[in-house]
Amino acid sequence: MNIPLLTLDRLPFGKEAVIAKLLPESLPFRRKLLAMGITPGCQVSVIRGAPLGDPLEIKMRGFTLCLRRKEAASIAVVEVAK
Repeated sequence: MNIPLLTLDRLPFGKEAVIAKLLPESLPFRRKLLAMGITPGCQVSVIRGAPLGDPLEIKMRGFTLCLRRKEAASIAVVEVAK
């Protein structure tokens, strides 16, 4: 069975997902993402986007965080089925 991966910037608002991995595109800011707690296995959801689409507000580990779309595009997630 092949589980479909999508990137965090493509996750629909309000849907929950689990971080699968950080993609190679995240290399320039990988340390920052890890320091913020964005690690594989962490549950995350996208709450909303700014009026012009950048940044995105995400909820994880009991707090909210804003990420640029470029950063979110470097995070592979698996959507949680409810």
